[in-house]
Amino acid sequence: MLVLSRKIGEEIAIGRKVVLETRTLTKTYGEGELRVEALRGVDLRVEKGELLAIMGPSGSGKSTLLHLLGGVSDPTSGHVSLEGVDLATLSDDQRTIIRRRRIGFIFQSFNLLPTLTAEENVSLSLELDGVSTVEARRQALASLELVGMAHRKMHLPSALSGGEQQRVAIARALVIEPAIVLADEPTGNLDSANGRQVTALLRRLISERQQKIIMVTHDQNVAAQADRLVCLRDGLVESDKGQVAVGAAGQQVLAEEGRR
Repeated sequence: MLVLSRKIGEEIAIGRKVVLETRTLTKTYGEGELRVEALRGVDLRVEKGELLAIMGPSGSGKSTLLHLLGGVSDPTSGHVSLEGVDLATLSDDQRTIIRRRRIGFIFQSFNLLPTLTAEENVSLSLELDGVSTVEARRQALASLELVGMAHRKMHLPSALSGGEQQRVAIARALVIEPAIVLADEPTGNLDSANGRQVTALLRRLISERQQKIIMVTHDQNVAAQADRLVCLRDGLVESDKGQVAVGAAGQQVLAEEGRR
């Protein structure tokens, strides 16, 4: 039974090793000749303390899968379970609460509000969820400290570099203490140096906090830091490899993408 209290998710399947799971997940757009099968039966399990990278050529279903995992859109068929709760069984309001309290999102373009300081951007989701401003700012500062950005808490996004903005965005994702973090090309708008710093930060969160992270990436160097690499093709899981094989699999995906 789902309890819609402020602590939603904490009552659910405490101690589960599998945090997120999909079963025969499909997503279809359009009808007739315009019908597109974006996902055609994806099975996936994500465990605690795991950095999972998703790669694949354009049109393979990466973004569609991320949207379904985050409860942003509904599958055509199949199931997405987060902490033992099937998202398809929830109302729109319940899914909104799940996203607000149990799922952290990191975007390629940062998506920071330009008129808010770094601290205000991080604390906003807590305040919208009923946390007092004082407590929300306290938690925001702790999250900024975690990513090495506490000294920039009063700066607007326009006064921050791309790497700094992404670290603030990571702090915003972490401040709710999410069950899982979904990252969509988190280094896509960064130069190589800042990309390495952000990747190292994500890797540290796995090691120190047992955070669960799923990221879509086209960068083989980023994927090489993952514990697992899932490669999609034509809406299906083509391969699901552990860390030892991540580098070679990522190189193959990039090589094939380059020939398109």
